[in-house]
Amino acid sequence: MTIKVVRGNPTPEELAAALAVVRARAAAASTVPPGAPGPRDSWSDPARIAAHHLPQPGPTAWTRTYWPG
Repeated sequence: MTIKVVRGNPTPEELAAALAVVRARAAAASTVPPGAPGPRDSWSDPARIAAHHLPQPGPTAWTRTYWPG
């Protein structure tokens, strides 16, 4: 693996910090077995909506059916 600085003049400490992050990410990515599903996006998680109280039925319930809040 080659890392090249294309802009700026980082200090040795900044380069060491950046390299530590890159190595940690590479090590974490290599521990995931191939074909395993990645982390689920919280936007598509149905538990996000189900965690809130749903609107109660009634004459004005149609106004609260888009996103309970």
